[in-house]
Amino acid sequence: MAASNRHERVVKILLERDDVNPDQPNNDGRTPLRAAAESGHEGVVKMLLERDAINPDKLDNKGQTPLWGAAYNGHHGVVKMLLGRDDVNPEKPDNKGRTPFWTAASAGREAVVKILLERDDVNPHKPNINGRTPLWWAARDGYEEVVKMLLARDGVSPNKPDIYGETPLFWALKNGHKGVIALLGPPKSAAPSMS
Repeated sequence: MAASNRHERVVKILLERDDVNPDQPNNDGRTPLRAAAESGHEGVVKMLLERDAINPDKLDNKGQTPLWGAAYNGHHGVVKMLLGRDDVNPEKPDNKGRTPFWTAASAGREAVVKILLERDDVNPHKPNINGRTPLWWAARDGYEEVVKMLLARDGVSPNKPDIYGETPLFWALKNGHKGVIALLGPPKSAAPSMS
C-alpha cells in the first residue's frame, strides 16, 4: 500500500526493517515494485530498485512485470529506470502474449512507444496470442501517432491479419478512424484491375 500510494517516507522506514520482505507479492502476485511502477511513483521505484532483494522483472499472476505496468500506464520515467537494468527483459510477454511494447502501443502511450522503439531488443511487430500486433490495436483504437511510428519501422506490416482474418485497416475502417485509414492506405481490392 505504501508503494502504490507514493508514501516514500513509509517505504523508507519499512525498507530499514529486517523483518519486511520488500519483494513480497500480494494475492494477485503484485510486488511493491509492480505497484509503484504501474502508478508511476518514480521515487518509490528508485528506492526499491536499490535493494538487492528486489526482482525487477518478477511476474504477477497475469504474467505482467513492473515494466509492463509502467508501459501500459504511460509512465515513461519509470520505464526508463527499469530499462536501465540488465535484469529487466523488455520483451517478456504476459499470459496473453502482450509485451510491454505491445501494451504501450495498444494504449496509445506515445512517449513509451518512442523509448521502446529505440531499443534493438524490442520487436515492434510481435503479436499477442490472438495474432494481434501492436499496429493492429493502435489502428483499432485510432492512435495515429503510434501508427505513424510503427509504420516507419521495417518489418511492421499494415496488412497482417489476426487469427480471425481481421487486419489493422479493417478495424480502422470499422471504427471510422479517418487519419489511421489514410496512413494505412486504401483497402486492397480482391478483384484484379481490368484497366
